[in-house]
Amino acid sequence: MTVTYEVVRRVAWLTIDRPEARNALSAEVRRLLTEGFERFAADDEAAVLVLTGAGDKAFCAGGDLREMADTALTVPPPDFVPQPGRTIELTKPVIAAVNGIAYGGGFLLAQQCDLVIAAEHARFAVSEAKVGRGAPWAAPLSWLVPPRIAMQLLVTGDPITAHRAHEVGLVNEVVPLAQLHDAAQALGERIAANAPLSVAAAKQTVRLMAAERFADAYAAAEALWEPVYLSADAQEGPAAFRDKRTPVWTGR
Repeated sequence: MTVTYEVVRRVAWLTIDRPEARNALSAEVRRLLTEGFERFAADDEAAVLVLTGAGDKAFCAGGDLREMADTALTVPPPDFVPQPGRTIELTKPVIAAVNGIAYGGGFLLAQQCDLVIAAEHARFAVSEAKVGRGAPWAAPLSWLVPPRIAMQLLVTGDPITAHRAHEVGLVNEVVPLAQLHDAAQALGERIAANAPLSVAAAKQTVRLMAAERFADAYAAAEALWEPVYLSADAQEGPAAFRDKRTPVWTGR
C-alpha cells in the first residue's frame, strides 16, 4: 500500500508511503489519499488527522511528472489531488507533519491542512513554474502569507526553508526531525481532548471571512491557469523531467 491509515489515541495518521519516489502523487496515491480522508471523516474513533510522508527526505514532491508525461495530462480537475476544505469536506482538524520537501502538490496538501508542523530540514515550494504546469489551487496562498511572499513563491518556484515558512506564517512550529512524530501526536491529542463541537466551530470560524472569496478566487484561478495547462510548455516540462534534460520553453 502506498498510503497507510492508523489511529493512535484518537489521532489518525495518514501516511504517503512511497519514499523511493519522494512520495510523489501517482494515480494510486491520489486515490488512496481520497479514501483515507473519507475514512477519517467517518471515523468516530479519530478526532484529528495527521498527514505525513514516509522517510526523512520528502513529505511529498508533488505530482508524478513521469506519469503526467506518459499520459499527456492537460487540465487536471480540481479533485485531481484531494484537497481538504475544498474538494473534501472535513469538520475535524487536519495537521500536516512535514518531514522533508513539500513541492508542488505536496505544497498544496500542506497548504490545505489546518495546522503545519515541520522538521527543521523541510522545504516548501510551489514549483509549477519550473515545469510549465499550473497552480490554481494556490488561490488562498496570499490569505495564508503576505502577498509579496506568495508572489515570490509562485513566480520563482524556489523553495523556502522551514524556518522561513514559520516566519511568514505558513508553518506553526519547527522541530528537529526526530521530534516531529511526537510533536504532531501531542498536538493532535491536545486538540482531541477538547470539546468536539467547539473544535469544529473553531475550524469553521477561522475561514469564515474568506469562505465566499475562496470560492470566487478558485473559479477565477481555474480560468487563469487553463491556457497554461493547455500549452505546449505544459507538456514539455514533464517530458523534460522524464527524459532527464533541460526543458525548452516556447511560451506557447
